[in-house]
Amino acid sequence: MLKRIAVLVSGGGTNLQAIIDARESGIIKSGEISAVISSSKDAYALKRAEAAGIPYFVVDRKEHKDSDEFSNKLLETLEDIKPDLVVLAGFMCILTSEFIKRFENQIINVHPSLIPSFCGGGYYGIKVHEKALEYGVKISGATVHFVNEITDGGAIILQKAVEVKEEDSAEELQRRIMEQAEWKLLPKAIELFCSGKLEINGRKVIVKE
Repeated sequence: MLKRIAVLVSGGGTNLQAIIDARESGIIKSGEISAVISSSKDAYALKRAEAAGIPYFVVDRKEHKDSDEFSNKLLETLEDIKPDLVVLAGFMCILTSEFIKRFENQIINVHPSLIPSFCGGGYYGIKVHEKALEYGVKISGATVHFVNEITDGGAIILQKAVEVKEEDSAEELQRRIMEQAEWKLLPKAIELFCSGKLEINGRKVIVKE
């Protein structure tokens, strides 16, 4: 039986598109995208979901007074979907402890750096790449990890390094990391989860053959 995947988004949905494409090409064969949920009614990701024929919902962060109320509404929506896996794909909202505990070891996120570098509070989106360039690193990349109550602090599933070039702008580095790492790692991690090949042992994730 295929695992049910819920994808949470906030913006353009490029990572969502990578998941959709991977499902269509057979890279993801053990799961199906059961729903897309956006924290913004204006997210272009919703158009991607519609074009792919995937049910989508909006739980608008701006319409809820605080993160508790917002997360509770998300939980209500997900209870109806009953996902086996929740994927944060450019989801720009902080989830409450209650939410994370409800889906313990069932939430994964992709972060645009090699954790533990350039991660944690305040490191998101283009800011990650700006900091990497400011620091002068020669290699950056992306990380897919399980989500726990510490921002970017969950057990690491997969990582991929990407070269940082001398002439890079933050936008150029962001694009290269998406193309070479994020869009490849996230579908791979989803398939590993859905096929039952991931085992968490403390801080380590073991990939079973």
